Amino acid sequence: MKKSLSSVPYLIWMVIFILIPLFLILYYSLTYKNPDGSLVFSLYNYKKAFDPLYLKIMVRSLSLAFYSTLLCFIIGYPVAFIISKKEFAAKNTIFFLLIVPMWMNFLLRTYGWLSLLEKNGIINIVLSFFGFEKHSFLHTDGAVMLGMVYNFLPFMILPIHTVLKKMDQSIIESAQDLGANSVNVFFRIIFPLSIPGIVSGITMVFMPSVSTFIISALLGGSQYLLIGNLIQTQFLTAMDWNFGSALSIILMIIILLTMTLLNFVDKDASSEGGTLL
Repeated sequence: MKKSLSSVPYLIWMVIFILIPLFLILYYSLTYKNPDGSLVFSLYNYKKAFDPLYLKIMVRSLSLAFYSTLLCFIIGYPVAFIISKKEFAAKNTIFFLLIVPMWMNFLLRTYGWLSLLEKNGIINIVLSFFGFEKHSFLHTDGAVMLGMVYNFLPFMILPIHTVLKKMDQSIIESAQDLGANSVNVFFRIIFPLSIPGIVSGITMVFMPSVSTFIISALLGGSQYLLIGNLIQTQFLTAMDWNFGSALSIILMIIILLTMTLLNFVDKDASSEGGTLL
């Protein structure tokens, strides 16, 4: 009885701040406002979301999120692998460089790249010093991807590092005693056992990447739209809450499908890891 009562505040919190907002978003997404102001239930907003214009924005958002996540993995896994090994002189320095930027405000970190990438920014000053022509790196896919990788890279490194750090070294030593070389040990032991950390890292990078609007607004420019910017515009500028809600539901479905797929990968990896052990 006491346990049931102790869960009541949590249930109330979930109903007020999760279930009711979700219900309202779903309600708005399924309603359409007629010219006379009346609301009718319709799938119009979802059909509108798959218009080629908006479909292009969604594809661009997914593409940038995918490549940003891939870059974070390519950069992050070696870093996590290196700092998970035995103590070395630069280990604390690498950790410090990873953690300190996270102490600053997300918006401030992104603004910092404006002074680096703009036409009269630090990078162009250095390039012009060596005789190269100045270029504006802003308002491009590369600038947006750079901002995503910079801001979300620690979320890829830390979970992978945690898994690698806790890995049972006796398994690796046993494989080496049985004649496995370093390459075999990595691809047949270390990498499969680190997949849960990789899945966590991908989840923590892909979700904010696909829904971001600050990074694309600052580094991509006001005309550079991702799905996050489109949703923000519908709610705050166009005041079309119905269409904005439909876009939010679609984005939520994309994220849930991605998490489900990653969960299957994680389960398969866990079963393989159990077989290894």
